[in-house]
Amino acid sequence: MNFDGIFTPAITPLTTAGEIDKTAFTEVLEYLIDAKVHGIVIGGSTGEYYAHTAQERFDLAALARDVIGTRVPLVVGTGAIRTEDSVAYAAAAREIKADALLVGSPPYALPTEQENAAHALAVDRAAGLPIILYNYPARMGVLMGREFFRTVTAVSKNFVAIKESSGLASQLHLLAREFPNIQLSCGWDDQALEFFAWGARSWVCAGSNFVPREHVALYEATVLEKDFDKGRRIMSALLPLLDFLEGGKFVQSIKSGAKLAGLRAGGVRAPLQPLDEAEEHALKTIVEELKREVAAVTGANA
Repeated sequence: MNFDGIFTPAITPLTTAGEIDKTAFTEVLEYLIDAKVHGIVIGGSTGEYYAHTAQERFDLAALARDVIGTRVPLVVGTGAIRTEDSVAYAAAAREIKADALLVGSPPYALPTEQENAAHALAVDRAAGLPIILYNYPARMGVLMGREFFRTVTAVSKNFVAIKESSGLASQLHLLAREFPNIQLSCGWDDQALEFFAWGARSWVCAGSNFVPREHVALYEATVLEKDFDKGRRIMSALLPLLDFLEGGKFVQSIKSGAKLAGLRAGGVRAPLQPLDEAEEHALKTIVEELKREVAAVTGANA
């Protein structure tokens, strides 16, 4: 599978009662497709998978498949503490004919690289689908390193891409130099320009839930047009937003941004709490300036 482009880890809208709003979720998917993102990820951190029941995750992935059809690739997250649960999500993804899986490290358990590889291979056997790995040691507690990559790629050809979210330049260099058969996808947002310079052709970015065209613009400038001067100007415009998102209220900020885009995002599930009024105003100001700056670079209407 080709992971080129902007892949959006979609939010999961909630009703005022805290239930998943399936109609609003459908609207989110249609909005993203209309904005020309290149793929959609369901069951990721931005989608609050950790706060969902297993049945909610099964149902949400199935709904996404029905809504999306074959218009863009659908990637289904398999994140869980227990390998058995990740295997179940993978098997369900196979049943709905998902295009690929997102496979991370089991959080809290702190597996060794060999144990982590065994986990990933078990998930792979359950579905036989293309896999985009998700290396996020700040959340999961362990780093996918050289031993992990050598082990999984020696056994299966399904490990075809990675959302690299360690924030370490050395990890980016390791993957680009030693594992060129694993397609690089930026997972550390303020390093997107560096990823594209090192040959990445993909960005899994939560901010594309509400400013998708601006994220697509950076991809097009750097990957398709090879115009890194233009890319630097777009990236500079994006940086205030990316800094805001890393201020400690990530999912809350993404949902607030989605509301600015006219989507019915709803709140967040406990233990998270929504942004306050001052934070929402600050985000609105940042987004407005971002749109103006990117439009000035690309010649598009803000």
